[in-house]
Amino acid sequence: MTSRLNPYISFRDNARDAITFYESVFGGDLTISTFGDYQASQDPEEADKVMHGMLVSPNGLTLMASDTPNGMEYNPGNNISISLSGESSDEAELRGYWDKLAEGGTVTMPLESAPWGDVFGMCVDKFGIAWLVNIAGEQQPGQDA
Repeated sequence: MTSRLNPYISFRDNARDAITFYESVFGGDLTISTFGDYQASQDPEEADKVMHGMLVSPNGLTLMASDTPNGMEYNPGNNISISLSGESSDEAELRGYWDKLAEGGTVTMPLESAPWGDVFGMCVDKFGIAWLVNIAGEQQPGQDA
C-alpha cells in the first residue's frame, strides 16, 4: 500500500450533513462512527455527533470528517482548503464535481483557462470549505511532463 494524503475536515455539529453531501458529489462508500459508538464522550449531547466519517469514492478519492467536541475551539473553514485535480481526460468528471460543490456556495474564481495553461477555479461550498479545482492542460510537444 502506498502513502496517501487524505483531507480531514472538522465541523461543529453538521459533519454528518457535510459528509453525506460530499457522498452525493463524489459517490462511494461512506462509513460513520459516532462518539456514542465508542463511548468517546462523557457528554450525552455528543453521543450522536460524528467522531469519524470516511468517504472512499470509486475512483480512489478519500475524504474524512468529524464533529469538533463542544469543549474544543472550532474555526470553520479558515484552516483548510482541498485541492481536486486531474488530467484533461478527467475534465467532464472534474467539471461535474465543480458544479455540485459550487451549488449553494460561492465561486471565488470561475473554473476557466488559467495563465499556466490549465483550467482552474476556486469556490467555497455551502459548508464553508474552500475547494481548488485544477484540470491539467494538454501537454504540448517538447514540454516536460
